[in-house]
Amino acid sequence: MLQLLDLFDSEDPQERHFLKTVLYHIYEKFPRLRAFIRKQISNIFLGFVYESEDFNGVAELLEIIGSIINGFVLPLKAEHKQFLLKVLLPMHKVKCLSSFHAQLAYCVVQFLEKDVTLTEPVVKGLLRFWPKTCSEKEVMFLEETEEILDVIEPSQFAKIQEPLFRQISRCASSPHLQVAQYALYFWNNDHIMSLIEENIHVIMPTTVPALCHISKEHWNQTIVALVHNVLKIFMQMNSKLFYELTASHKAERQM
Repeated sequence: MLQLLDLFDSEDPQERHFLKTVLYHIYEKFPRLRAFIRKQISNIFLGFVYESEDFNGVAELLEIIGSIINGFVLPLKAEHKQFLLKVLLPMHKVKCLSSFHAQLAYCVVQFLEKDVTLTEPVVKGLLRFWPKTCSEKEVMFLEETEEILDVIEPSQFAKIQEPLFRQISRCASSPHLQVAQYALYFWNNDHIMSLIEENIHVIMPTTVPALCHISKEHWNQTIVALVHNVLKIFMQMNSKLFYELTASHKAERQM
């Protein structure tokens, strides 16, 4: 079994695809091997994150893990939760994230759909690993954040809304056009908008001052136009709070 898993490091994508099919059938047919297989895949991922960042079959192994997570029974075992928090989340910090991010994000969202109480530690983990100098990775983090918000429970959203929207505001102010655009497109998502509206007294003070600054300072007129649209939405949601926040921001700028 260990030799089979080692073969996933092959440079041939067809071979890795075939190995993925074989390993999944073994996992399905031999229940006694399941814990061992999960443990060895976990070890491969940990070595990849903390030692080499060099393993060709990460995406294929994550596809297998995604299928395995889908079959987990509730309540989730502690070992499964630890796998999410201690193995899958740290995988976000590697340089070659783009080669397997879609599969990784799918696994994370699968866990959150199984157990909503994992939402807070997952989002805080993503914020901890949020890239500071790589715009390509920032876009991937924003994509995954939107996927999480699409399945989030309102009670869990309330726990992470403030730090999350501070980060989204920072992304909206990014000089990188694609990062700023993606952050501002969150306000085009109907489900996210309903969450914002339910928590407007927290979200607006967190985001409006930053958006006002962006509307005056950003170099790109497309971003400025998107910011004006978001500010207009906030004004329509709660005009009293909106004018209080904009007046306070203006006074601070004049000091």
